[in-house]
Amino acid sequence: MSGNVTSLHPPARTGMLVGRSHTTRPVVPVRPEPIAVDLGSAQLRIWLGPGGVLSVPVGQGLRTPVVRRGRVVDGPACATELRRLLRDHRTPVPVGALVVACRPVLATPADQEATRRVLNAVLAPSRLLFVDSVRAGAIGAGAAAGTLLLADIGAQLTEVALLEDGRVVAARRAEVGTRDLNHAVTAAMLADTTTRLVRELRQEPAVRPLVRASLARGVIVVGDGATRPDLTARLVATLGATVHRAASPRTAALTGAGMAAVAATRHPASD
Repeated sequence: MSGNVTSLHPPARTGMLVGRSHTTRPVVPVRPEPIAVDLGSAQLRIWLGPGGVLSVPVGQGLRTPVVRRGRVVDGPACATELRRLLRDHRTPVPVGALVVACRPVLATPADQEATRRVLNAVLAPSRLLFVDSVRAGAIGAGAAAGTLLLADIGAQLTEVALLEDGRVVAARRAEVGTRDLNHAVTAAMLADTTTRLVRELRQEPAVRPLVRASLARGVIVVGDGATRPDLTARLVATLGATVHRAASPRTAALTGAGMAAVAATRHPASD
């Protein structure tokens, strides 16, 4: 397991090239740096390279949220929030960049199209690619190789996926998260929901051996839920498996999407 996780054990720009002579060489286009975006239910986040993450709480100062349960529910307002985020940080974004956007696992085509419209309006990318948030989380946690189970316990969504060398083999999700924690929904209940999703995967004959093997390796947890010791301790007890917490769980998916964006610019033929 990579050093990016900790474990719990169970009981467009252009450049001008000018030579030494007075002859001016042709303009050589320089690709804009890639961008990654995570439109989460709690935070809107933009990755602009290592160390360059901008974020704003969803619906801050608004009457209603712009993203709910992983879905963009108010596209124009979401676009306005992203523009304000860039303006407040005085961050110009070059037109024509490659953009990789996180997508909740099992998202519908309509969900993806709503996100596409927002990002096209704000960033005007040359290419817009989508990556499942669970896959991005595994990349960001430094654990994409091999067979693994990953749980992304976010603000309003809980996603569980079986991945094999970075490819999502099977997945489940529930529309509940850490924002729902109150007197009616406890951390134990949220952990039990995550365990139920894992058990549903184990019931699929085609992937049962892979789930068993990945549980022996341990479950990687990203998202806000990974920051709650009471929740992860409950997962250890209910799953009977090691729980690996990403070093930066809240931004693991965004970091992974950024790494995927960089890889896509270096190997465009394999997008």
